[in-house]
Order: sequence, then C-alpha cells, then structure tokens
Amino acid sequence: SSFCLFLGVCGSEFSILRSPQSVAFRDGSWPIPGERIPDVAALTMGFSVEEDLPWPGLGVGDLFHRPQATVLVTVKGVDKLPVKGFSYPIENAVPFSLDSVANAIHTLFSEETPVVLQLAPSEERVYMVGKANAVFEDLSVTLRQLRNRLFQDSSILSSLPLNSLSRNNEVDLLFLSELQVLHDIASLLSRHKHLAKDHSPDLYSLELSGLEEIGKRYGEDSQQFKDASQILVDSLQKFADEMFNLYGGNAVVEVVAVKEFNSPLSRKTRSILQASQSKNENPYNLAYPYNYDYSVIFNIVLWMMIGLALAVIVISYNLWNMDPGYDSIIYRMTNQKIRMD
Repeated sequence: SSFCLFLGVCGSEFSILRSPQSVAFRDGSWPIPGERIPDVAALTMGFSVEEDLPWPGLGVGDLFHRPQATVLVTVKGVDKLPVKGFSYPIENAVPFSLDSVANAIHTLFSEETPVVLQLAPSEERVYMVGKANAVFEDLSVTLRQLRNRLFQDSSILSSLPLNSLSRNNEVDLLFLSELQVLHDIASLLSRHKHLAKDHSPDLYSLELSGLEEIGKRYGEDSQQFKDASQILVDSLQKFADEMFNLYGGNAVVEVVAVKEFNSPLSRKTRSILQASQSKNENPYNLAYPYNYDYSVIFNIVLWMMIGLALAVIVISYNLWNMDPGYDSIIYRMTNQKIRMD
C-alpha cells in the first residue's frame, strides 16, 4: 500500500505535516496554484501528469522508493491552521479533486488491494472502490450514523476536551463527528495493518466543513471557533502521526486551508447525446487534440527508421565491396565446377 500525502485546506496555505525521505519538499514561500494540488499528489506517488509542474517546492526525490499512501484532508472556512511543517501560499484557490489519482490507482492496481477512500461527511458524499474498501464498510458516512457514533462508548467525546463546544448543539456535533471519522479511519486501518504493508498505493481524500459551520453559527471571533480550531489542529496532527506510523514512516502528510473557494467544483460528465454527436464529421476541419504521448511515439518511430536506414547502408556497402576470395566454400566449389565444365 502507499501512503504519501495528507492534505488539508487552510484558506490559501498548503502545508506538509509529515513526509518520508524519498519525497523532497523544499522550505520556501513558493505559491502553488490551487488547480495543481492533485498533480502534487500524483507526482509524489510516482504517477505522471499531463502538464509539467514547474513548482520549486517539490524536488525529484528518490524515484525508486515512492510513498505508500496519500491522505488529503480539505478543511474549509479558515485562512490558516497553525500546523507543523513546511507551508506554501495557494494562488487561485479553486476546488479540486483527486479523481485522476484514484482512477490511476484503480486502473494500475485493480487486481491488488489498494485503499481508495474519498469522503465528505457533512455532504454525505462517499466514494470507495477496490477490494480493500470492504474494511471501511462500517465507517459512519451519513449524518445519522455520525451522530449515533458520537454517543457510543468508544467515541472521541469521552476523551476530547470540548471546552466551549456543546454536545447538545447540532453544529458542534457536526464538527465533532468529522473528527470522529478521522479517528475511525486510523482505528480501522490499525486493525487491518496488512492493507498498509502491501505493494499497492492507497488514497484517502477527506473534506471537512464543520469548522466553517461553527464560524457561521458563532462568528469567527467567538470562543467556540477558537476552541474548535485548536481541537482541529490537534486532531489533524494526531491523525497524521497515526497514519504516518501505520505506513512505517513512508508517508507524506500535507494540509491546505481555504476560507472560500473561488468557484464551485464542476466535474466533467458525458451524456449519450454528446457521445452520438462526437461521431459526426467535424464541420470546421479542426486538427485532433494534442496527444501527450505524441513526442514519445515520434521519437520511437524516428530513431527506429534511422537505425534501419543505417543498417541497410552498412550492409549494402559491405556486400558491394566483398572480396570473392574470402567468400564461403560454396562459392569457390561452384566456381571450380564451372571451370571444369
């Protein structure tokens, strides 16, 4: 399995909580475009991206030892979280998803047991694919399940200092239930450690908006918002350390915080009508879209043709200048037979 990246969204800041030695993040204030965050996740896991990422914050690292998983946590409603590690400003904080990374894992490791878990508890949005995700079937994903989970004996309410937060307020319970999900993911994985020790990469993408709702309910200057922010930072750091240790230290842990996205997230979809229209002839006679494999195919064909051409020239030259005296015995015997006749 592969755990490489833990990512949270802190307004306009992208932070690295933990990372292995095989992934080289540099300390600096280089801004990272919001739409390229999925490419950072893909590159740290060893996957290729369609467009080069000229971002100095990420070095080449060890190409032969890639991280064992990526965990991306998106925290909405706050400009910055005081987490430990490298931090980079985000320019153009647009919504992003790790669908491309999830598809690459599912395509390349479909016969193995990768963990691909994408979850937004407050929106009851969950996406799980692959054989390994049977382990997470008991994970609370709906609001009703999350509320019931909080009032069980083994919930975080028994150990978490609530301070000014209340277990009787729905907004507070939503925030706490998201922290419960973090705890349960690490707990389930600790009981199934074989998933963290296999050879397939893992992906965890979580979106937390409970802090944003607390800010709307009490105000960002309220004691509740300050307490919730501190509890969230502590919970994220604990979650990052637990996941990092479960994967044997072979993990990158990142956090991004965003106060508000610049535009809503739109996912590309195709309809039957679009599929039928694409079969029609192009009325504008436009060229085909550029294929990023073109340069690779072009070089393979070019150098193969050059090699074959040189081989033909060398062989033809040697045949033309061949000395009959050094030819095979078949030629000499045939020549003598002709002379005797």
